[in-house]
Amino acid sequence: MPSNDWIPNNPRLPVLVYRRAVPIIGSDPAARFEQLFSQNGWPPHWRDGVYDFHHFHPSTHEVLGFARGRARVILGGPPPVGREVEVEAGDVVVLPAGTAHCRIEASSDFLVVGAYPPNQDTAISREALSEAEHEAMLAVDFPESDPLTGAGGPLTRLWKTP
Repeated sequence: MPSNDWIPNNPRLPVLVYRRAVPIIGSDPAARFEQLFSQNGWPPHWRDGVYDFHHFHPSTHEVLGFARGRARVILGGPPPVGREVEVEAGDVVVLPAGTAHCRIEASSDFLVVGAYPPNQDTAISREALSEAEHEAMLAVDFPESDPLTGAGGPLTRLWKTP
């Protein structure tokens, strides 16, 4: 995805969207996402929503598992570059380092599980990166596995060194 004003996005790696990827069952569907991400090498870090302002992670990739409710989010920053995406319980989105995301609206029961590859800095940014920071973002290590399907999953085939 091309850059968008102050938002770098990631021109080398695609956003991955998995629809209805995880069955929503039981009283704690977030636990299923946590278990799945953990077993595939993406330790879960939080349960919450998605911020209602554009932000990105310059030093890590991120997976969002939608455990309850539904929402409209925008990926890539404001239009015309950013794209609105509707997500619902059971969906999973994998964001390469630098990819902006923002909640537009959500149902009252909206719940997300967020996870990152191990040993990456999960800090968020809301401002432009310096040239050195941008180069570092492009060099963030690739995860060893897809957070949803493991070592042989789509991420490992679609995310390649240029």
